[in-house]
Amino acid sequence: MTVNWKKTAIVLLDIVIAAYLLLAITVFNEPEEKATVCTEVNINIAEQQQVGFLTPTDVKQLLEKQRQYPLAQPMQFVSTRSMEEALLQSPFVDRVECFKTQNGHISINLTQRQPVLHVMTNKGEQYYIDTRGDILPHTRLAGSLLVATGNISHSYAQKRLTPIAIEIMQDRFWQDQTEQLNILPDGTLELVPRVGDHVIYLGQPTDISRKLERVRKFYKYGLSHTGWDRYERINVEFDNQIICKKRS
Repeated sequence: MTVNWKKTAIVLLDIVIAAYLLLAITVFNEPEEKATVCTEVNINIAEQQQVGFLTPTDVKQLLEKQRQYPLAQPMQFVSTRSMEEALLQSPFVDRVECFKTQNGHISINLTQRQPVLHVMTNKGEQYYIDTRGDILPHTRLAGSLLVATGNISHSYAQKRLTPIAIEIMQDRFWQDQTEQLNILPDGTLELVPRVGDHVIYLGQPTDISRKLERVRKFYKYGLSHTGWDRYERINVEFDNQIICKKRS
C-alpha cells in the first residue's frame, strides 16, 4: 500500500489550520469582562419638575441591601437585569435601565416616581400621591411639597386631589402661592395661600381652573389695591361670584 504523503500532509495542514482558527475564535471572542472587575458605578437620576425621593446614595443602598451592588465584582458575574429587578422593588422607582460599559463600568439610569402631594389626614395617616394618583409610603423627602390635610380618604386623595395638585404644580403662580389644601368633613375644599392672611374657600373639588382664575384676577384687581390682609375668607364656590368676609 502506497501512502500519498502529499495528500496526507495537506490533510494534516488543514487540521492544524482548523484547530488554530477554532482556538483563535475562542480566545478573541471571549468576553473581556471575564478578565475585569467593576471599577466604577455611575448612577444617573433623571431631573424632574418636582422634588423626588431618591438620591444616588439611596440607590446604592437599595442595591447593597439586595446584594446587587456591582463595584469590585467580576463583570462576568454582574447581572444588570438582576440589578434592575432589585431597584424596581422600591415603590419610588418608576423606570430603570442598567448596562455595562467599557473599562469595567456599570451605568444606572433611573427615573423615580414624581410626588405631587403630601397627605396628612385627621386620623394621623401620612402618605404621598404621585402624578398617576398612586399612593406612596411616607418617608423623608427633600424639598417642599404641597400638603393636604383634613378628612381625606384614599379614594378622595387619588380621584379628587391628584388632578388639583397636578394643576397647581403646573401653574407657576399657584405653585408658589399655595401652601396647603384643607378638606372639610363635608368634602369641600379650602386653599391656604403663602401670601396673605386669608383662606380661599373653593367648595366642591370641581371646576378648579375657573375658580383659581377668578381668585387670580381678584388678587390682581382687588387685593393689590385694598391690601392682602383685609379679608379673612374669600369664597369662590359659586360661578361668577366672589364673596369676601372682612377681618374683624
